[in-house]
Amino acid sequence: MALDQSFVGRSYPPTAPYEVGREKIREFAEAVGDTNPAYVDPAAARQLGHTDVIAPPTFVFAITFNAAGEVVHDPELGLDYSRVVHGDQKFAYTRPVRAGDRLTVTSTIEGIKSLAGNDIIDVRGEVHDEAGDHVVTAWTKLVSRAAEGA
Repeated sequence: MALDQSFVGRSYPPTAPYEVGREKIREFAEAVGDTNPAYVDPAAARQLGHTDVIAPPTFVFAITFNAAGEVVHDPELGLDYSRVVHGDQKFAYTRPVRAGDRLTVTSTIEGIKSLAGNDIIDVRGEVHDEAGDHVVTAWTKLVSRAAEGA
């Protein structure tokens, strides 16, 4: 069943702050195989003009995807999460994510469409730091696959 188009433009309240830790950044960089010293060595990060280690560009996915969960699990939207797959992801940064950042995400539904029985939902996540400054915008495309035989 097609999702309700009236949800396009709906925003959800900001998430609780997520505190970015050096160890989380190191673990993420290690998991994705990125050996950039600015991700693990504060001195290397300072040489590049940062106040502390910075996170790889895709680090913020975990934070924004969790925030998109509020959209996905909105009972009024009626999305069947058991059929959802991640379709696409992109980011636009104002500045890198740094250790010590306390980030919040505000999610907004940017688009809903149906294609071949699949529901496609585009969610924009605006990430701000504790001072309210913009850090990154993340766009997540989710696809709710059509039921068998639909």
